[in-house]
Formats: sequence, C-alpha cells, structure tokens
Amino acid sequence: MITDTEIKVNGIHFLAQHLGDVGAERFIALIQREPFDYTQWRQKIDENLTLAKISNNAMNLRNKTKV
Repeated sequence: MITDTEIKVNGIHFLAQHLGDVGAERFIALIQREPFDYTQWRQKIDENLTLAKISNNAMNLRNKTKV
C-alpha cells in the first residue's frame, strides 16, 4: 500500500511534469485559496462525457504511461 507521503510526492511530480513547476505551484495555491469540493469539481469535468468516452480516455492514458 502506498503511504500518504508517497502520494503527495507522486502528486507533486505529476503536477510539475504536466504543468511545469510554476503551474504546479499555482494549482496548489488555487486549491488552498478557495473552498474546494474535489468530488463536485471532478464530476463537472466529465458531466458531458459518456461512460464509453471516459473509459476510452482512461485506457489511452494507461497505455501512454506504461513503461
């Protein structure tokens, strides 16, 4: 099982890799600055996608990140 510390470290690395160091810092600052409900935010991202499209996106991401 992955520890909380490992999750935080992996999350920071992921954000930095995909947003750059400055973008990662801005993302964290935005999350901390305002009231934030991750579940609602996440649901709104996918609200216009079909289950098939979400599944396809997940499979594509999984295939891209395989080493």
